Formats: sequence, structure tokens, C-alpha cells
Amino acid sequence: MASASTHGSTSSVDALDSRIPGAFPASSVSSHQSLYQAVFARRSEYTRLRRIRVKVGSWNVAALKGTEKDVAGWFVEGKGVEEAMAGLDIQGQQAAGADQRESVGDQEARSTHKATTIPENDAGSLPGGEEVGIYALGLQEVVDVGSATEAFKPYTDPAVAQKFKSAMLDALPPGYQLVAEQQLIGLLLLIFVSPSITPEVKFVSTTSVGTGLMGYMGNKGAVTTRLVVGETTRLVFINSHLAAGADKAALERRNWDVSQIISRTKFEPIVDHMGLTQSNGDGVGDEDFAFWFGDLNYRLEGIPGDDVRRLLTVHTQHLDAVKSEPLQTSATEQMDEEVPANLPAHMDPASLHTTISSLLPHDELHQQQRLRKAFEDGWREGPIEFLPTYKYDVGRVGLFDSSEKNRCPSWCDRILYRSRTARLAYEMKVQEEEVARKKDEEMKARGLEEAGADEDLLFDYDPATDGDDYDEFADSEPEVVVTKESFEDDITLEYYTAHQRVLSSDHKPLSAVFALKYDAVVPELRARVHQEVVRDLDRAENEGRPTVMVVVDQHSGYETTEPSDTDSLDHEGIYFGDVRYATSKRRSITIANTGRVPAVVSFVDRPAEPGRPTGPMPPWLLVRFDRDPDKNPTAPSEHDQYTIEPAEVCNVELKLKVELIELVRELNEGVATLDDVLVLRVENGRDHFLPVRGRWLSSSFGRSIDKLIRIPEGGIRKLQRQKPSATDQAVKWSAPRELFRLTESIEDLVERTLAEWDMTSSEGDKPPWQNNAGWPFAEESWGATTSASRVSLRANVYEALDCDQPFDTAFTADVLPMERLEVLAQTLLVFLWGLQDGIITEELWVQLESSIAAREKAKQQLALDDERMWCLEILSSAPTHNVSFVLLTSMLSRVASEIVNSTSSSARPMSAPRSSVELPASPRVTVRRKTLSQIPEVARRQLINRNYAVIFSGVMIRAPQFGKGKEKEKRTREERMTNFIEMFLRESEEGR
Repeated sequence: MASASTHGSTSSVDALDSRIPGAFPASSVSSHQSLYQAVFARRSEYTRLRRIRVKVGSWNVAALKGTEKDVAGWFVEGKGVEEAMAGLDIQGQQAAGADQRESVGDQEARSTHKATTIPENDAGSLPGGEEVGIYALGLQEVVDVGSATEAFKPYTDPAVAQKFKSAMLDALPPGYQLVAEQQLIGLLLLIFVSPSITPEVKFVSTTSVGTGLMGYMGNKGAVTTRLVVGETTRLVFINSHLAAGADKAALERRNWDVSQIISRTKFEPIVDHMGLTQSNGDGVGDEDFAFWFGDLNYRLEGIPGDDVRRLLTVHTQHLDAVKSEPLQTSATEQMDEEVPANLPAHMDPASLHTTISSLLPHDELHQQQRLRKAFEDGWREGPIEFLPTYKYDVGRVGLFDSSEKNRCPSWCDRILYRSRTARLAYEMKVQEEEVARKKDEEMKARGLEEAGADEDLLFDYDPATDGDDYDEFADSEPEVVVTKESFEDDITLEYYTAHQRVLSSDHKPLSAVFALKYDAVVPELRARVHQEVVRDLDRAENEGRPTVMVVVDQHSGYETTEPSDTDSLDHEGIYFGDVRYATSKRRSITIANTGRVPAVVSFVDRPAEPGRPTGPMPPWLLVRFDRDPDKNPTAPSEHDQYTIEPAEVCNVELKLKVELIELVRELNEGVATLDDVLVLRVENGRDHFLPVRGRWLSSSFGRSIDKLIRIPEGGIRKLQRQKPSATDQAVKWSAPRELFRLTESIEDLVERTLAEWDMTSSEGDKPPWQNNAGWPFAEESWGATTSASRVSLRANVYEALDCDQPFDTAFTADVLPMERLEVLAQTLLVFLWGLQDGIITEELWVQLESSIAAREKAKQQLALDDERMWCLEILSSAPTHNVSFVLLTSMLSRVASEIVNSTSSSARPMSAPRSSVELPASPRVTVRRKTLSQIPEVARRQLINRNYAVIFSGVMIRAPQFGKGKEKEKRTREERMTNFIEMFLRESEEGR
């Protein structure tokens, strides 16, 4: 279970979608980083040096009554220290009140859980009160963790913690606040801070890790708090109670507890002043300074408990008699009289210092650190110069466990600390050792002879013993630490001792006082620096950003059909004026680099809108730059990029052309418009939005027969921007006027072309209708006129159709009848292909095909005239479609007759003309030679009919679509469609 309380902002910045075109699409993360770096470079302007004391206390209260009455005295006021056994130079501090302090005997005699057990008239030996900025108190066994009732309670009784909190608050000076509290069954962590630094404490996060029963219960484990002071320094406090026991299994379990606490501890994320989340959640190891304290339960290994008790009792048995003198002097007097008096403690064989030094090599915690099994990665401890803190008889100052268990005295209670610098140094050391080990193995693998040449480099490596000459856990001078926020702090351990004169538990409390120096951020000063940096960065960024100027060349005037069209003159952006079907319109823009750095430009995807195709360009617009795209762009994109150097210009041509028949239909119906916005992206610069628009001129292409027969004389363009009245919706024609005009002109031009050929061709010239039986409707049968010329002529014909103007206006005088015929023939095919419902609708063809399939199955054959009559009866249900069908097939039949009966065809018999035509709408259909008549004229007519049927069946008939895997059925249908058209092209006598 984890809880968190946070001081300060913890909101996260919503992510921006960089794909949406904006003013400056550069990465927000990089800009935040550069801003942070610039602000950080001026940190001396907004930080002020702060010095505080951090006091850490640990005490196993053994679930005994009255311990809360002692906690304030020893922890806040620094009392209960026995100077002779404290290992501190505090005798000067105690000298003034030493005579008034209560004796050990009197103290033990009045010991009771109803009042404090701390000696009366104790002036205090350690810094306390207002001298300390942060108090971190860790208690263990505030409840009986051995009780199943307590261990499995579904709730935590707040009254237990409340009595310790109240005792602390009563003793602390006014203004101190509790900023963190966490309890896990018997573990309790309380952190108080002084009023001077309370505003600087933020991002407080507390959590718990249980490692007891089944590896997760809370009878053992840790409670942990992370806080940040001054917005620069992360502190972590870990109060833990590890597995008990003196055997090897218990030792291994303690090490396991430590690893679990480290791996499972996670804190809430930290959000910096710019609103950016610094991490997904810190753990142990991400802090700048960590303090690990509690009943770690490490024992003395390899030495009998009676021997330890005997050694230590020498220093405690006359404690009351020597309370005002150094203990080692009294003990020395009991030794051989030849030992000189007043020896330094570390040289006196009978001193407490020497006794402790002889016992510490047996300390399991130090052993596990050296073996790198626990607390090896930078954790250290102040010098131990005090008696073991465990285990004493309750109510006694120096009497070790006198119960039947006679537990061996041990330093179970410890306070460790670690800095970021120490942790990183350990990790570097491990890496160096790994490199050395691999190098040693490589050299040994080369063999002794070869290794002999490098004897000075070859060495033995033993991680268990190497580096023993360096004590990484020893105390040191003030340590400079580079924090995670890259500030320089330092920490010094000032005091580390036990409170021997506290009698209410079988453990002695432990205190450590640290002097911490850190740079604290002053928010007001930082805000001012931040504003200045933002202003400077904006100025520098604008000067270094690529900038371009876009100039639109609208040409001279707009091609509008209505001179009064003021909308075109007021349009901002790229205006194409009037747009006709299949007619190209061009505009150009000039992009000039007006900045100091190269500009990389590209057209990117337009803002997404419902129903609009994605991509940088609408389907009716093409763009062409006057240069090749960059081959190796610095920032690869899915769109072509072009680099423009400073003071250079780039010309871009935009071509608008509407050819897709689906788009023509939508434009005619007003569903779609020629109106869009192009996005010209300048990498690391500002996007430019270019509106593009054109005015669509209605076309007769892409409409249905039912609508075409209602267009009055004058053409569809006559209705431009008009709302037809009810009378205008009446049927005007039996078939579309456009079909009448096209078929009539094609018949006339076929006759003129054949006659002109007979009069002007030279002997040996071969007419196109002899080279291809599909002429003039097969594109491959046309003359050598350039495609560009035909496109222009065809666009003119389209305009003549839409405006109901004579076709002669679409051609210049030098265009020959044959070329005119071929352009009109292609126009007819395009017109038929674009009809919305076709000449024969899908519904009509379903009826026709059903009857054809039934007769095929019954193998029933009808006379040609009867078969035609049967088909026309079905088509008669749609009179306008029927008239249009008869009009087209009659025209094709007459054209075929004209070609077959022409003088050029008779004089020069067709020599194996092509018998098939391939169009996008039709597959290749071949006429077999054996099916052709032996009569040349009849064979020629059969070839022409077949080719015409192939060409026109695909543009006249709308048939249902087949899915994948239906190729056989598809071929069968196409053959039926071709035969159906061909039936109406045959002459009546062919059926006889």
C-alpha cells in the first residue's frame, strides 16, 4: 500500500499533436530542454545557499508502554547520552551540568512507564530544538509485531501514531510541521520540518514495502519518504525493520529484505517548474541523499555471546561511580599497573574504543558490505564508538539481557547514509573491476609464454579482497555532491551516538546529526530569470529560424465568363477563375528565402476534414517545383522537400484540371467545390497557408439521361447559377441533345472523310479503316496528330457541347475532316462513359441478361429481326434510353456501311485488319477467322461490327460488378454484352 502527498504543482503538460499544422511545428520537448538549460546556466542568480541540520533518529520501542514519554527528550532535546560511552567530544558541553544530572542508580530506581525515564537535570548533548531543520524519526514495534491479532488487522489504529506525534509536537519549537507520516503495522516514520524551510519542501511521497510473512506482510519491511528541498535536492528516508535471528538463514533473509525494499519502493513522479514530468516515478537510488535507519537486526557473528557480554560488562559495571570521568581511565586502573596512564583510547588495550574495535570485525552488516551482499553500493556509517544498542533489561542503563535467552549484545540498530556521488563512485568501481577482470581473462587465455611478455600488466583479481585498503564506509570530511538537478551540495556527519540513559525499551535509541548545505531556489528570482531567458531565446530563435515570403502570381486578369464577377478580384490566395471539364488552368507562386539560414520547404498534409481526401494536394491539383527535391534531407519526410538558400527564390507551378468523372458529377450537383487550403511547411519555421479556389462551370458530362433530356436549347451552361423554374424541368428531347449532335456530326464527317480520301490520296496509300477495323473509334487507329493537340481540340469540343455551339467553333480551319472525326469519336466515347446511368441501365441489363442466359441454356435461336424485336420490347420500358440506344446503334451501322461501301475499301480489299480492340472497360475479344464470311464485303462488315461492339458495349451498358475469383463469369458476361451490341449492327440479310 502506498500513499502520497505533494506540495507544489504536480500537473502534467498535455501532449500536442505535432501533425496538426501550426505556427511553429518544432518539437516542444527540445524547446523545453533548451529553455531549461538556459535558465539553469544562470542558476547563481536565483539560488541562495542554505545550511540546515538533518537529525535522524531510530528506536525499537518493543511495543512497551511509556516509550512515547521518552521520545521527545532524547530525540528533540538530545538528552540521555552517557558521555563516557558516546564516542563524542561532548564532555565540555556536559561539564557545566554534570554534577546536577541524576545518577544512574537514582534513575534506575525511579524508572516507570508512567513517566519519562531520561535522567533529570540532563542538559542535552546533541543539537536540538531550532538548531535542526529536519527531524526524521523512525520507530519500530510501535505495536506487537509478533501478535497475530496486530499483524493481520485490516486497519491501522491511528491512536498508536498519534501519541508519538503529540509528544514530538509538544517538544518541538512553535511552527514546526509534520510533512510526512507513514505507518506499516509496527513501523512508524514521522518527518517534521522547521518553519523556515517548510515552503521549500515539495513533492513529498511516502510508501511502504512489506517483507514479513510470505514475503509481503508488514510485520517486517520498510516505510519510506521522498521529499525535495529547495527544488534542487532530493532526500529519501527509509525506516526499516529486517528479519530477526542469529543463524545463517536469518542473515540471508535480512539481505533479501534489503533487496526487496530497494526494488519495490516507488515514489510519485516529480514535475518541474516548467510542468514537465521528470520521471515515471523515482525509486531508491534516484535521490541525492538517502538515510537508511532502523532495527536492521544484523548480529555479531563467530563469537560467543557470553564472551561479548563479559567484555562489555567491564565498561558498564561501575558506570554510576565513574559517570564524570572517561570510562577508559577507570578500566585501565584495573589492569596491570605497568600500563602507562592517560594513553589515547585507540592505544589503550583496556579502553572501550579497543573493545568495540575488536568486536566490529564480527559485525554482520560490515561483513555483508564487504562481500557486496547488502548495502554495498555507497552506503556508509559513522564510526561506532558506543555500546551495542541491543539487548538490555528494561529499566537498566547497562545491564545486558539477563533472561534465560541471554541474547548476545549486538549493534542491531543502525543509521546509514549515502550520497549520489558515493553511489556513482561505487558503480564506476564495479565497471572498472569488470573491465579489469575481462582483460585478465583475455591475457590468461593467450598462454603463459605470451603473457610473460606483458608480465607487468598481468594480475590476479579477487573481488572479495581487492580494494580492502580503501574503506568506503569510513567517515570523511564534508562531501561535495552533484545532485540530480546538477547543483553542488555537501553533507557532513556531525554526531552519531546511542542514548544509553534511555531505559523504557530493551533497545537504546540512536541519533545521527548531519550538516547539509544546498542551493535553494528562490521562486521569485527564478521567475524573473525565466522571463528574461524566454525573451532572449525568442529573439535568438527568430533570428535563426528560416523565413520565407510567398508571392502568388495570379496572371493578368481572371478568365471569367462574367466580367462583373467581383468575387475573383477579392479572393486572397490562389484563384484559378472559371474551371471547365478537362481544361487545364495554371498559376504560379514564388517562394523567396528572406532569412539568414537555408529554408527547407514542402507541401504537407492539409488539415483533416470529414469527406475530404488526405494528402498535401486535392485530387484536381498538381504541383511542380523548378528544381529536383532534396536527395538526402536532414529531416526525412513522406513528402518531397526542397532547400532554398538565403536570398534565393524558387518558382512553383500549380496546375488545376478536373478529369475524374466522379468529381465532375459531385461538382455538377454542388456536393463538391474547388476550394481548399494548401499547407507550405518551412522546417523549423512558420507554416504558410495558401487558399486555393476555382469556379466550376457546369458540364453536360457526368449526368444522367433523365437530366440531359430536360436541358433546354442553349446547353447546360445557359443554366449556370440559375434555379430552373418548374417549366424548365419538363422533358425537352426524346434523347440527350448532345447525342443527336455527336452522332449526326460523326456520320457527316465519315462521309466527308471517305470522299476526301478518294479524291486526295495517292496510289499505295492505305486508309486507317483498312489498318484497323475499329476506326474511327479505336484510339490506336488514329493518325499521327500529337496527343497534346488532340487534348486541346477535345476540350474545345466539350465546351461546344456544354454551350450548345457548333462544333466548327472548336476547330481551326487547318484541322482536317479526318482529325475532326477522330476527336468527335473520342468525345462520344467519353460522353457515354461518363453517363451516370448509361444507355442501358443496370436494371435493364439484368433483365436482358436473364433472358439471354435462359435462351442459351435452352439452346434456342431466333431470327435476327425477332431477336431485335424481343430486346427492344424490354428496352421500351425506358423510352429515352431506348431512343438513345437506337440512335447510337443506327449511327454505328450507317458508319460501318459507309466504310465497307467506300471506293477505297472496294478498290483495295482489307488484308487481315485488326479484329480486336482493347479499352480500359473491355478485355481483348478476338474474331476467329473461320467464323468470317467468304465474301470479302461481308467479312469486312463482320470485322467492323465486332470491333464496334467491343468498344461500345463497355461504355453503353452498366452491368453489376463481379467480385474477386469470378473471372469466368466476367468473361461470359462481356461476351454477352458484345454480342448484344453486335446484333443491332448486323444487316438484316445476314440473318438469312
